[in-house]
Amino acid sequence: MKLDRKDILKALETITIAGEGKNMVESGAVANVITFGEEVVVDLVLHTPAMHIKKRAEDDIKKTIHDLVSPDAKVKVNIKVEAAVAENPNQIKGKAIPGIKNIIAVASGKGGVGKSTVTANLAVTLAKMGFSVGVLDADIYGPSMPIMFDVENEKPISVTVDGKSKMKPVESYEVKMLSIGFFTAPSQAVIWRGPMASKALNQMIFDADWGELDFMLIDLPPGTGDIHLSIMQSLPVTGAVVVSTPQAVALADAKKGVSMFLSDAINVPVLGIIENMAYFTPEELPNNKYYIFGQEGAKNLAEDLDVPFLGEVPIVQSIREAGDYGRPAAMQTGSVIETVFEKITRNVVAETVRRNESLPASEAIKITTMAGCSAVKKN
Repeated sequence: MKLDRKDILKALETITIAGEGKNMVESGAVANVITFGEEVVVDLVLHTPAMHIKKRAEDDIKKTIHDLVSPDAKVKVNIKVEAAVAENPNQIKGKAIPGIKNIIAVASGKGGVGKSTVTANLAVTLAKMGFSVGVLDADIYGPSMPIMFDVENEKPISVTVDGKSKMKPVESYEVKMLSIGFFTAPSQAVIWRGPMASKALNQMIFDADWGELDFMLIDLPPGTGDIHLSIMQSLPVTGAVVVSTPQAVALADAKKGVSMFLSDAINVPVLGIIENMAYFTPEELPNNKYYIFGQEGAKNLAEDLDVPFLGEVPIVQSIREAGDYGRPAAMQTGSVIETVFEKITRNVVAETVRRNESLPASEAIKITTMAGCSAVKKN
């Protein structure tokens, strides 16, 4: 059967792209339709980099053509993202760090779900794969990376780069790292308001000699607050990874975390969700799985939110012990944990590559109003 271009366009008039009132033909999103016998190629132009909207549009096109035109049609969709021109010339734009290719924010809506542990193990696994990796410990009030990398007593040294004095990140297990924990005593509480914490973060980001990095992982604090906005306003974040346990209380907060990144104001692609403490398998019963915190909660959440599920990490005592001793568990050669984190890390890399191929380069978020963020001094 030979497909007719007019039939294809008529079918596409039944599809509306999320966030737009007109159908995709009327709005001009369909740039071109080409037919070759039973094959059809649809060129689509979107104005939002949200990965879930792109995927939904592609799925809708294929399903609609199969349902309304021909179930045997071979459909290919080429999607190009063109960012809308900024209307506000006073928008605040962040700046990229030269030499850093991908910035991945690791977040969780709730504390205690193992976000920092996952970040540390992702970092060492990426390094083992041959990538150059850096970790920014952005959890100002509870920095844990110095402990997990066994560098509690280390201090960043000052180096001169292009005539400017900069901090040299501490290196451990081939991972470069900066944390507020390097500048405070272990027993000292950081009692800072948001602006001071944000200033400290900016210094660790821009006043450091990070060198060439394939990946910078940012270990964000729990929640969706001031530190998150500061990071995403300062840096062009490539994508976000959300960590959660399977239990309902953690999932409710993880959902808010995903919602924050996908909101119109922030619009950072979510690379996926990782389920931590997914199940427990006793050593003496290797075929048994006990779902202590619930079964596949984060996996189901990923499906509901239409974001990738990156993998699950079981409850294993050595993960906790390794973090406490300062040697991330993913470095245990030949272990189950090494295999688990290799699989998850491969998925993170794959989603990052897919994001970079299908979406334009990131920009830092643009804050156009201070309402609800902080007190504004009026003249």
